Amino acid sequence: MPKRDQILVGLDIGTTKICAIVAEMTDAGGISIIGVGSSPSLGLRKGVVVNIESTVESIKKAVEEAELMAAVQINSVYTGIAGSHISAENCKGVVALKRAEVTREDIQRAIESARTLAVIPHERRILHVLPREFAP
Repeated sequence: MPKRDQILVGLDIGTTKICAIVAEMTDAGGISIIGVGSSPSLGLRKGVVVNIESTVESIKKAVEEAELMAAVQINSVYTGIAGSHISAENCKGVVALKRAEVTREDIQRAIESARTLAVIPHERRILHVLPREFAP
């Protein structure tokens, strides 16, 4: 049985189907596919969830099928989110440095500063923050 830290799981949530793929990292640095699962996508329309219960059931079916084939328990997945309801916002965060050397704490403060400056409508949420560059 593969070790937990050697397992990667991808989940593709599409409008027509949901697919899960389980891969095991090899000793040579590659990956080997050890399980796949697929289920019709119910509860989505044009990439947007319109029925959460149906969407969850479709995801569960695909994941369970992949788990069974791979003989592993899936606890986390990597997934992408796409659709017209997803957008990106560029924001700048500014912080004062206490010393000439930039620390991890300084970087975290700059990221939080940028996150705070983002003007987000109440019906939207920040999914991910991607730092692009840091300047003195």
